[in-house]
Amino acid sequence: MRDTSRRAFVLKVARGGLAGLGLHGAFALHAAGLAGRRHVDEAPRFARDPFSLGVAAGEPEQDGFVIWTRLAPEPLAAGGGMAPGPVLVEWEVAEDEAFRIIVRQGKAIAHPELAHAVHVEVGGLRPRRPYWYRFVAGGLRSPVGRANTLPVAGAPLERLRFVVAGCQHYEEGLYTGWRHIAEEAPDFVFHYGDYIYEGGDAGDRPRLLFGRTVMPVRRHGMAEPMSLDDYRRRYALYKSDADLRAAHAACAFFVSFDDHEVDNNWAGLQDQDGTPPELFALRRAAAFQAFYEHMPLRLSAMPRDGRMRLFRAARYGDLVDAWFLDTRQYRSGQPCGDQGVPGCQDIFAPDRTMLGAAQESWLFDGLASGTARWAMIGQQVLMMNLNSQRDPLKSERQYFTDSWSGFQANRDRLLDHIDRLGLRNVAIVSGDSHLHFVGDVAPGNAPDRVIASEFLATSISSGADGAREMPVTPLWLRNNGQLKMMDARRGYMVCTVDRKTWRSDMRVLDTVERQGGSVSTRASYVLERGERGVKPA
Repeated sequence: MRDTSRRAFVLKVARGGLAGLGLHGAFALHAAGLAGRRHVDEAPRFARDPFSLGVAAGEPEQDGFVIWTRLAPEPLAAGGGMAPGPVLVEWEVAEDEAFRIIVRQGKAIAHPELAHAVHVEVGGLRPRRPYWYRFVAGGLRSPVGRANTLPVAGAPLERLRFVVAGCQHYEEGLYTGWRHIAEEAPDFVFHYGDYIYEGGDAGDRPRLLFGRTVMPVRRHGMAEPMSLDDYRRRYALYKSDADLRAAHAACAFFVSFDDHEVDNNWAGLQDQDGTPPELFALRRAAAFQAFYEHMPLRLSAMPRDGRMRLFRAARYGDLVDAWFLDTRQYRSGQPCGDQGVPGCQDIFAPDRTMLGAAQESWLFDGLASGTARWAMIGQQVLMMNLNSQRDPLKSERQYFTDSWSGFQANRDRLLDHIDRLGLRNVAIVSGDSHLHFVGDVAPGNAPDRVIASEFLATSISSGADGAREMPVTPLWLRNNGQLKMMDARRGYMVCTVDRKTWRSDMRVLDTVERQGGSVSTRASYVLERGERGVKPA
């Protein structure tokens, strides 16, 4: 085989072109018999369930999606309890949950270099319909997962329903919200980030959360991760939760990272502790690899040279064009020491960027070429320019510097671009704040000129039960005319989009500190097509 033909073959496999093999990316060479340098265990024996971390699907397209699992019979042990060798894994995709009609099947290799994770890019499926999938290794079957393919881009679509969720601190609360999300049966989930938290074990020490003294609900049981193995163990711990696994099995995810997948409030190659960038780059690279290993991502997102491409788009018929951003990897360093002090002038510097030049250009081009009835920007942190001043006697404004308010020029460039395009149907979905926020987004120099609207989902568990009332709520609502509601309880957001209306239901849980928490809708807000500005449903 000539080199050019070999490269074409690898690319074809990486894109799911060999449906009968369904192998993962360039590693397909091993199972296809073209590289034959290593022994592959085709009949592994497991003393415990190798699918302890569950299954997941992600990155749906109109002809397929990614299906994921990781072999880990002892998930918290070194190597997940696996011997350091490649293992053959079979997979099946069916049109029915009972697997009577299997439409795609194949074999993949679980490589030790990727912690025995498997990412299969399934193609050749029909658009706009559900499929079921599962894996087999050593004669043992995985749980069954479900995922929907996208409708054909530009085809008429009447309705889309999806969930926005994230911020799931293991020690601060149970994942009851994920169980309820699984029962919601959405078309997809956008996980905005903070899938893990990097802090060390809390011990038996109480912590102050939303003005309450709270004991850890459960324990990390390990120190702060620094190495690849540390991060792998942290993901394994989080994925040991049955409610989180149930949500992954219920529908496809679009996943993004925020800060805690690496280190609190990191930006580019800077961490919060002043670590030399060349050293922090090593930690970031380990964190990126562990993130990829545990998420249903395509080969195009696989880390290379300590970087990974995570911004991408999806088109849901003619109804929604979605852009999913990365607001961490390319941003400038945090302004003013990341303190959010009143009078901080760094936030207005024109050369400061949240997105980086390449991502910003990609987003601007995408918005300009979009044809759907609604445009959605899915990203990590608050875009509303909120005055977070907590002292009612002070008139000086204060901003969250870890949000878009710390990057005012980049924020205003994006809003000006949306305005110049004449787009009147832009919804921004985000997270990170451990609060539900709903409001309108306007340029910093024209706070009354509404350009888009933002729906920010509260946390799954970070912040424990939070608070039913926050003392600063009346002050913040009074100081920020664009802010329509805020709530400090745990939960998630359900977005239902039709041809005339975008509706966001802000779900809250009565408790995540105890089992059996119930869910309710705190408030619902809508956008009407062709009109800027959010209003109560």
